[in-house]
Amino acid sequence: MSDGLIARLRAPLRGRADLGEILSTGWTSLKAAELARRPVRAEGPEPLKLGDLFDVSGDPGGRLRFEGDLALADRVGAGLSEGEVIVEGNVGAEAGVGMTGGSLEIRGDAGPRAGAAAPEARRGMTGGELIVHGSAGPEAGALMRRGLIAIAGGAGSHAGASMIAGTVLVFGGIGAAAGLWSKRGSIVALGPVTVPPTYRYACTYQPVHLCLILTRLRTRYALPVEERYVTGFYRRYSGDLADLGKGEILAWTAE
Repeated sequence: MSDGLIARLRAPLRGRADLGEILSTGWTSLKAAELARRPVRAEGPEPLKLGDLFDVSGDPGGRLRFEGDLALADRVGAGLSEGEVIVEGNVGAEAGVGMTGGSLEIRGDAGPRAGAAAPEARRGMTGGELIVHGSAGPEAGALMRRGLIAIAGGAGSHAGASMIAGTVLVFGGIGAAAGLWSKRGSIVALGPVTVPPTYRYACTYQPVHLCLILTRLRTRYALPVEERYVTGFYRRYSGDLADLGKGEILAWTAE
């Protein structure tokens, strides 16, 4: 099986670059030269292609690894529907926005609105797995419909805002207004979380499905899943009762 393609940043980005068109449908079968011709939106008068910023090499095989500091690169993995994408470092805003499938693994921090909805869209992620080994900015998983977002560090405010379904799992602390206006879906807090006043305590239990998710995250992505999270109890809060109210916040408890 092929090790896939590698896109190695040639020089540090000097301004923001939008990589949202790189991984549209059909990218998994492209050769390196073909992927290098995909357009990049960047500051400046001249249109750019991926190959103007990255050295692209390797063979197609449904895998792509970005190497270099992509903190100024926005919309990495936007609309991803297939394949495996790894970013060896940080990324900018809206990573994985509108994902429908595949996996996007960020081995660094992610900016705001990771896995959220595009500005003109009514739904965010509808499938796939978005894994952040560092922290994520505000509105991770906003308007999420399906899929899994796992954040090994902390998450900013409004994580899972207006969720329709899906799971946002955060190992560190979560900022204010988690799950605000959520209709369905789950926010899993392994660290500190302030539950909004429009949520109500339901029970404390051991969710079996969460054990399976955590075990998979530890096995496949080497996330720091401690056994106490796998075997422990979680306080379940139902909400947002200001909306449909069928969502939940699961907060790990040491009691």
